[in-house]
Amino acid sequence: MQKKIKANPISARKVAVILWSLVKKNTKNQYRRSFLGILWTVLNPLLNMFVMAFVFSRIFGRSGIGMDYPVYVLSGNIVFGFMRTATVTAMPSLVGNYDLITKTRTPYAVFPLSNVFTALVNFGFSLIALIVVMIVRIPAGVRFHWSGMMIFLPWLPSVFLFSAGLALLLSAVYVRFRDLKHIYNVLLTLWMYLTPIFYSVETLHLPEKYSLVMKLNPMYHYLKYFRDAISGIVPSWRETLICYAAGIVVFGIGLLVFRILKKKLVFYI
Repeated sequence: MQKKIKANPISARKVAVILWSLVKKNTKNQYRRSFLGILWTVLNPLLNMFVMAFVFSRIFGRSGIGMDYPVYVLSGNIVFGFMRTATVTAMPSLVGNYDLITKTRTPYAVFPLSNVFTALVNFGFSLIALIVVMIVRIPAGVRFHWSGMMIFLPWLPSVFLFSAGLALLLSAVYVRFRDLKHIYNVLLTLWMYLTPIFYSVETLHLPEKYSLVMKLNPMYHYLKYFRDAISGIVPSWRETLICYAAGIVVFGIGLLVFRILKKKLVFYI
């Protein structure tokens, strides 16, 4: 009886190299044949901020925000945009990399995670846009505070875990259920409007039970933490705990589902 030869597992160094290569490839492909190229990672959040600030400040009003409105809108937009970009691009990543999956021994999780890291790179460029707007708005009372450094630690790892967990979950389920792409786009739209990107929950004057329901939204806490930090308010340990609890739980669920489904993924791709 012929003995089955077991393939050597791929080294962590090779996984890191593959992951870095995929991130560079995703970043380049995102703006291929674009005249402005990667500059769009800065221009996109700025243009969206101008549109949303005009519509919701001039038409619907912006009373009770307690923060410079353009900075408020842009900060919410780039935080939600990080999660949205990471999950939307990661969803078809396994299907789109069929050749690499079948011809190499690359761990499957590398493909959706590479899109999360690409979204993280875009988020870094979006921060440049936020800094520019904050500098421009200094005459309106905007100031820079040391607490703004807290968006890197401890905030950023928590929202990364949350987005990575969703990315793993969606990419694994999408292989078997392709309608998920259309359903998720609708849910993202609903999620965006339930997240205080251009409004404040406090200004809606909702009954307390509805206000509590809206605050169950993890993105509410990620936005609140980010905005507090750049406004000079040191986020409480409770907010930090909520952000990490949401991130760890969602990442754990996503990783568990991914591991359960990955054994038969290649048959459905």
